[in-house]
Amino acid sequence: MYWSREPAEFSVAQNTAKKLATAGNQYVVGAATTAVLIRVSETLLEKPGGYLTNDVIPPGVYLDNMPNWEFGALVQVRDLSRAFRESFCRSQSQTTEDPDLIVSEPQFHFDNDSWLFPPTEVEYNEAIDSLNSYLMRISDSQNVDAQFFARADNLSNWLLDVESRLGSLSQRLSASVGQERINTDMAGETEAAHLTPIQLEMSIRTPWLKIDDVFYEARGASWALMHFLLAVRTDFEPVLEDKNAMASLNQIIRELEASQRTLFFPVILNGSGFGIFANHSLTMANYISRANAAIIDLRNLLEQG
Repeated sequence: MYWSREPAEFSVAQNTAKKLATAGNQYVVGAATTAVLIRVSETLLEKPGGYLTNDVIPPGVYLDNMPNWEFGALVQVRDLSRAFRESFCRSQSQTTEDPDLIVSEPQFHFDNDSWLFPPTEVEYNEAIDSLNSYLMRISDSQNVDAQFFARADNLSNWLLDVESRLGSLSQRLSASVGQERINTDMAGETEAAHLTPIQLEMSIRTPWLKIDDVFYEARGASWALMHFLLAVRTDFEPVLEDKNAMASLNQIIRELEASQRTLFFPVILNGSGFGIFANHSLTMANYISRANAAIIDLRNLLEQG
């Protein structure tokens, strides 16, 4: 039970100040987002029980809720680390990549359940060390090589990935009760091509033993994303104010915060949508879907506002 406890929320402002205080540096644009990416990554490795996904001995090998929580958070870490390497540290597509981010991004994409030769924790620690180096460089006033560009287009590019992730999680959570869905793969386009024949309607249902796995993956993803967006609110504040997008971002954060409310039942229930038993997956899907819809509005403001 102790190892399966989800990590608590933390203060993004205090975390940023603590990270910068170790080097005696002051806040600069990008420091909050970098520091929170480091903190979330460290949490995966340092929470009670450590990193559990690659455990091969008891009790870790018998746990599945926390490994799925870890995977949900890890996917968000991977997406943000890729955004750092491809967008946030570069002014244009022809500019060079940051040497620290070249190391950290592929390290986070290392096999998440490798037990030995090398262990996953070793690779992720190397990624964290590179991010710490990048944070110290951008916060050093004497260093002009490391950059962080807080622009609307950079933020929009990352949010497009977030939008796709949340949309997938919402669909998988909703499938806990089973659904007959219209196939929208071709979006009604008559000239579009498809590799194999498709059905006009599909019956989709999450396997009974996988319902809690999807739920905790969504919990982990929303926990990490909530902290990332809190940091983005600090680093991209002028951009968000200029695009009149701050209210939209605050609403997304509020929806993700609601998804982290305490679960007062030891089992993830799978009641029917309007049955006598709760359906925790549908409740989570509600918050994820609302956050996803708000992200679509936020991206529109950043691109057109």
